[in-house]
Amino acid sequence: MLVDPQVVAAFCLAALLMSLAPGPDMMFITATGLSSGPRAGLLAAVGVSAGLAVHTSAAALGLGAVLEAFPAAFTAVRIAGACYLVVLAVLAFRDAVRAGAAAGAAPRAAGGAGRLRVFVRAMLTNLANPKVIVFYLAFFPQFIDPSRGHVAAQFFLLGALFIMVGLCVDAAAGLLSGRLGDALRRRPLVQRVLHAFSGTVFAGLALRLAADSR
Repeated sequence: MLVDPQVVAAFCLAALLMSLAPGPDMMFITATGLSSGPRAGLLAAVGVSAGLAVHTSAAALGLGAVLEAFPAAFTAVRIAGACYLVVLAVLAFRDAVRAGAAAGAAPRAAGGAGRLRVFVRAMLTNLANPKVIVFYLAFFPQFIDPSRGHVAAQFFLLGALFIMVGLCVDAAAGLLSGRLGDALRRRPLVQRVLHAFSGTVFAGLALRLAADSR
């Protein structure tokens, strides 16, 4: 086999524990679900997984090592990601101001364009954090056996398993937070609070990303 079954089991357990630990992706998904409903929360989870698929491919093909080797490029991606999160924070605070006029309305992500927007935002938020690919380069090699050959294939396999485990956890978080948001979103004041909470989360993630140089 490409990867030893015992290694796969240990990797999946480690991936589950990491996925359950609160992190930027989980916070983004939860905030999206609370402010826009369970469908948006689920789409945010899928978007994050799509971002992880890109990170997996980049790491497996050696692009992550290149990014890590050039601090200027790493910093540029990090700052661009922080700026993008600031934009999301501003949009969320704007929605908080407007929420009073849309009491009891359906989540904004109900339409096709809204669903695509949620997906793209989640994927870009994940891609905007270069620390993810550094994590891949530090974590995955512990479970890769070069003696079995096809190192890139092993990386892709482990990456797929990591995404599957993470998607299960993230989807549950998105659906649960979305249902909670639906139950609370009936009053204009609560709508404003939920959007303001989302804006605060995005702003906090932006500050965290901008301050975390390595």
